[in-house]
Amino acid sequence: MPKKKIPLRKCVVSNEMKPKKEMVRIVKNKEDHVDIDPSGRMPGRGAYVSIEPEIVQTAWDQRVLDRVLGTKLDDAFYQSLLDYVKHQKARMSL
Repeated sequence: MPKKKIPLRKCVVSNEMKPKKEMVRIVKNKEDHVDIDPSGRMPGRGAYVSIEPEIVQTAWDQRVLDRVLGTKLDDAFYQSLLDYVKHQKARMSL
């Protein structure tokens, strides 16, 4: 039986290729609204970030998602992303 191919995505912060399950997708829709996309299926321009609090903090400090998605994100968005990643990381380690 052939091995199932694992979809890989590139983190926009670290430029590392990782399995999609180890990443979180950030999506910007046509109305320029940016959201965390846990399903990975929302329509719009997507950017992937590793589920690592340090990487999200780097993205926040350097405003990486602002550049990648071409929009101005407020600190509240980065804070909610950081909280989401910490929660996901805790779930993954169980």
